[in-house]
Amino acid sequence: MKLLRLIPVLGLAFLFLNFTEKQKTKPTVYTVGDSTVKNGSGKGDGGLWGWGDYIGQFLDLSKVSVENHALGGTSSRTFQDKGLWEPVYKKLKKGDYVLIQFGHNDNGPLNDNSRARGTIKGVGEESEEIDNMLTGKHEIVHSYGWYIRKIVKEAKSKGAIPVICSPIPRNDWKEGKVPRNNTSYGLWAKQIAQQENVTFIDLNERMALKMEKLGESNITGTYFYQRDHTHTSAKGAVMSASSIIEGLKESNNSLKKYIIEDPKIILPAKKKIFLIGDSTMANNGNNPNAVGWGVAFPNYCDTTRVEVINKARGGRSTRTYTFEGLWDKVKDQLEPGNFVLIQFGHNDAGNIDKEKYRGSLKGNGDEIREVNRADSLIETVHTFGWYMDKFISEAKAKGAIPIVLSQTPRNEWPNDKVERRSDSYGGWSKISAEKAGVCFIDLNELVAAKYETLGKEKVKEFFPKDHTHTGVEGASLNALTVAQSLRKMKDCGLSDYMEIPK
Repeated sequence: MKLLRLIPVLGLAFLFLNFTEKQKTKPTVYTVGDSTVKNGSGKGDGGLWGWGDYIGQFLDLSKVSVENHALGGTSSRTFQDKGLWEPVYKKLKKGDYVLIQFGHNDNGPLNDNSRARGTIKGVGEESEEIDNMLTGKHEIVHSYGWYIRKIVKEAKSKGAIPVICSPIPRNDWKEGKVPRNNTSYGLWAKQIAQQENVTFIDLNERMALKMEKLGESNITGTYFYQRDHTHTSAKGAVMSASSIIEGLKESNNSLKKYIIEDPKIILPAKKKIFLIGDSTMANNGNNPNAVGWGVAFPNYCDTTRVEVINKARGGRSTRTYTFEGLWDKVKDQLEPGNFVLIQFGHNDAGNIDKEKYRGSLKGNGDEIREVNRADSLIETVHTFGWYMDKFISEAKAKGAIPIVLSQTPRNEWPNDKVERRSDSYGGWSKISAEKAGVCFIDLNELVAAKYETLGKEKVKEFFPKDHTHTGVEGASLNALTVAQSLRKMKDCGLSDYMEIPK
């Protein structure tokens, strides 16, 4: 009996040992390079990613592992001087792979008190002795090729298989073409690969051809950002990684046997921004004379990383948005990490107990009023602040992040000043936000100040229909003001996702 009981245990032990042994022999693909291989911590800060973060999605990870050891700001020299190559070298075993890409930072000064990361141009054996102004150490600086060759030779000494890539192209354009680096770092990378008889992938050329096929307007803002011509977005990083994979497929490198034929590429999930409010935020059936700022708002967002979902509805107050179930529909869609931009006030001053039944009680208190609606339904009406508190608290309960805004100003100029509502709906919105500890944007004040700078005649053009609803130009100004405010509010969680034109 005891022997029979031991059989399953021994079987499990055998399986575990077999699994452990497979893990030990499983090859690892190490990536070494600069920020175009891994930007920051590799978590997409600022929307920037390196190809090393996505190369694994093209490989069969049940048979091979991937470790991205690249570090932004490094050159072929400083990656080694800082000791970043050493831990990779120590872990290397026979059959591992090392993907190498440097060059973007090698063109800097050999010696300065800022970065001191430059290398001597070319692949020769020349060197220069310096007293490093940054580290204070005496140092012998070599050529770019010397440093690449060192990594290759040391990898081969451990039985690992190096692959050298030319640096990805920058998002610079001249007459519809992307400049190549085939007379500098791309050429020198290729020369070292030839000298050391290792695989070379002309990543620069391959990716540049893809970029040119799509065109500058399709590349900028999708694969690269307008603000950054060097570092790729997630889509750009995938483009880089796919170019490497294509190069491997055409090579005789054994790494290609781990490539998946039809990879399912997973990009980072977009953050969702829900907008709830009235017609000054809503779509309004594409009416050009009544365009809510929510329509223009995506123009100022990084839509590669965020999705704007405009659930504002014309003619609604906090009360009717609740009573009609519009808020419940939004709430049911909310997930942790979503954002909810809340702006009401234009319609809350309406009738409380007459047709439309959209007025709310004034203030932030707990007063209520029972209203017999025309359909014989008794409705309990609350204060404007109570409804705002409800939106905020219920959004937070779903793990979402509410942001409160005061309503847009009307085209009304009492005493030659744009009408403010800081003593009513704008003020009550602020009280609700502060009470809940959430971010508040005083859009009413910010836009009113812009209107006064522009003057009455110009602002009149923003309101083709009436004194409340803007056209396209006015909606764009309001949306830009919201985006600028979010950009400045570092604690609101959306600062990094706003795209403000220069």
